[in-house]
Amino acid sequence: MTRSESRLFTIRRILAAVKSRQTAGALKLFPATVQGIKFGEDTVFPKLPNQPAKSVEEENPLLAYFDAHVEGNGIWKWRHYFDIYHRHFKKFVGREVHIMEVGIYSGGSLTMWKKYFGPGCKVYGVDIEEACLSYQDDNTKVFIGDQADRGFWARVREAVPSLDILIDDGGHHPEQQRITLEEILPHLRAGGVYLCEDIHGQNHLFASYLQGLASNFNTMNWTNPPENVNGLCTKTNSFQKSIHGVHFYPYAAVIEKRDAELQQLICPKHGTQWQPFVV
Repeated sequence: MTRSESRLFTIRRILAAVKSRQTAGALKLFPATVQGIKFGEDTVFPKLPNQPAKSVEEENPLLAYFDAHVEGNGIWKWRHYFDIYHRHFKKFVGREVHIMEVGIYSGGSLTMWKKYFGPGCKVYGVDIEEACLSYQDDNTKVFIGDQADRGFWARVREAVPSLDILIDDGGHHPEQQRITLEEILPHLRAGGVYLCEDIHGQNHLFASYLQGLASNFNTMNWTNPPENVNGLCTKTNSFQKSIHGVHFYPYAAVIEKRDAELQQLICPKHGTQWQPFVV
């Protein structure tokens, strides 16, 4: 799909959404979305240092593994992904962890995850090519199927215990990415991490979907604060209860689940001296 076709398709989806009462405000968001795109395209940000204080290679064992991997089963990843992996996955190192990667290709990353997380790591691979069954072993289970097929995901959920990590490096089409997220994100354990790779190109439909999903963070359902709190309080919706954060990176996005359900969002006031211009 070309950029112009992608933009036209996005506009058509927005216009179609306006017909629904639930999404009647979608069109109002369009000018702000365009403003954000333009700011990102046109702004020249101040120059940053050429290197961080401590190089990523010194502190990231995944990147060290990737750099040292010059023979054997292939691993093909954007280099900046390794910083994203380590930032969001390091809490699982040395623990029992169940990780699923959609898109096996040449199998090298399946071994990489086991080396990184340690002996408590159980790996599940998903691919549409039956040749990928050859990567199955005692600690690796491979499922063959179409990630855009909700029936396939229903069968996977029956066969696999709750997951800690889902990495979508599969077909890269927006509809495949969306269905995979919808079928697996609720299936992740408390504290689980969902990561989608290869969200390529501006005006990407799945990126727009994620931005719409993240807008659920901003819902405000006012309620009375606890008796010992002087301030504001809102009751969380289902998304706020379960989701800790949505992170956007070049070509990738991460969703982190909470370790425990959050019932309220509280904004307490501390102090005794207040300006009169805010009630």
